[in-house]
Amino acid sequence: METMKRPSAAAIAKHVVTSLPFILLVAVAAGIGIGSVASAEVIAVVATIGDVLRQVIVFCVPLIIVGFIAPSIAKLGENVSRILGVALLAAYLSTLGAALLSMAAGFGIIPHLTLAEGAEALREVPSLEFPLDIPAIMPVTSALALALMLGLAAVWAKASRFTALLVEFQRMVLAIVVKIVIPILPFFIVCTFAGLAWEGTLTSQLPVFLVVIAIVLVGHFIWLGVLYGAAGAYSRTNPWEVLRHYGSAYLTAVGTMSSAATLGVALECAGQAKTLRRDMVSFGIPLFANIHLCGSVLTEVFFCMVVSQILYGALPSLPTMLLFCVLLGVFAIGAPGVPGGTVMASLGLVTGLLGFDGAGTALVLTVFALQDSFGTACNVTGDGALTLILTGYANRHEVADAMAPADEAFFDGEVAEAAGAGRGKPAGEGATSRS
Repeated sequence: METMKRPSAAAIAKHVVTSLPFILLVAVAAGIGIGSVASAEVIAVVATIGDVLRQVIVFCVPLIIVGFIAPSIAKLGENVSRILGVALLAAYLSTLGAALLSMAAGFGIIPHLTLAEGAEALREVPSLEFPLDIPAIMPVTSALALALMLGLAAVWAKASRFTALLVEFQRMVLAIVVKIVIPILPFFIVCTFAGLAWEGTLTSQLPVFLVVIAIVLVGHFIWLGVLYGAAGAYSRTNPWEVLRHYGSAYLTAVGTMSSAATLGVALECAGQAKTLRRDMVSFGIPLFANIHLCGSVLTEVFFCMVVSQILYGALPSLPTMLLFCVLLGVFAIGAPGVPGGTVMASLGLVTGLLGFDGAGTALVLTVFALQDSFGTACNVTGDGALTLILTGYANRHEVADAMAPADEAFFDGEVAEAAGAGRGKPAGEGATSRS
């Protein structure tokens, strides 16, 4: 039996500094440093670069949604209705559970807090040096509808040749994610945090609601613990095998503030989890990125209660909050996975059901924006738990694996490349096949 060599300290260090999580952390620190010392002229250039990179990422998002969801549905065949129904039910129950947890915490904690009244003004980021418009080929919601319809139509019509075409398109889109989206993310994060640091969000406004944000962050982690615990119990596997790969996705979500923009990294992270079926990853992760917004909903419920206490001197009644949570879960499923998508989609509930005026709505939008990145990170990380539930359901009900061995090998190879396999890999770690 051949003895495996232990990796040297230098090899391990090289592997760490070339890993995606380390690169993203460096990008965050670099962005804050640039924004803290740069002049308005430099920030204008940085903002322009960030805007171009953002548009490239946003342009790719509909391609990712269609490229992954449509072929995944087509390959699931007659099982698609069951799997899609389970996915929608899991997303709604997770979102509703997060909302109810936040509501309970709000009634128990907010009356005992000494809350600040408002936030300081921000500096305005200079205008772009030159505007470059790269519109996406379709809105995210249209891409989601198109993907569902194409996949379902291929199943109903038994269109085997079109299904093969969709599978080929999926491989092309995965190559776009690996070769374009993931490499430019660190630069986009640098530009994003440079703008936040320069305008004062990280130094002026954040302390105003620091206590409230800290409470919400604790709520995120509690809900993720509940979600992964339930997923592990249902699938009868160790949920840590999925959760431990999600560091890159969490950091990317913090930097981009968008589930859609984090989609490429989320696919990479979920693809590394040995307990997740590849067909469920390619189907569930893009779908949940648009319908599962548990972190954002948890945040919005708590912040709405905080704003109600600050501006109107009282919390909404329990029946009102219960109805708000039930309806907000429905609205969140239809909200786009973009910065502020949840609160924008639910403004009708905020004004109509909770009775907020213009000042209340503005304050909700402000404080939501302050922590939007962390809510997004909770959303993205929670998608892994729901994908584990889908995997458990498919295995329990003996749903055939829709991904052919050749496609699975390609998927694993591309994910390994994106994760940095072979790039600074510690010596002695040979490639291992997926068990």
